[in-house]
Amino acid sequence: MGLDKIAKLGIKRDNDLMYYIKGGDVWATPRKKPGQPKGKAAKVAAAGIDMDYSKYLYYLDGDGDVARKERQVGGSKRKKTKAAPKKAPAKKPAAKKAPAKKAAKPAAKKAPAKKKKK
Repeated sequence: MGLDKIAKLGIKRDNDLMYYIKGGDVWATPRKKPGQPKGKAAKVAAAGIDMDYSKYLYYLDGDGDVARKERQVGGSKRKKTKAAPKKAPAKKPAAKKAPAKKAAKPAAKKAPAKKKKK
């Protein structure tokens, strides 16, 4: 995966702001905090970058520079799982029948006991 620095801006990052690249410029918006109203996005720097969203992801890296990374095509493959057997739909009883009796199994024959030699 190629990682390229597009524009060296050296923006000082603030942990209360979330940075993103939109229209070739760097924007920042305040992070959401409980109980506070939503903040407005503001343009931080005009980088003037021509962007190709079909091939790359654009972001502000740790050094405060605009960087891009090649998009992953197709994502990660999922493991194949065995399909669960389909359940037959429940049948309504047509008429009351006497329950079928199971045939009794004959007892298994045991081998005769062996005699001990003295």
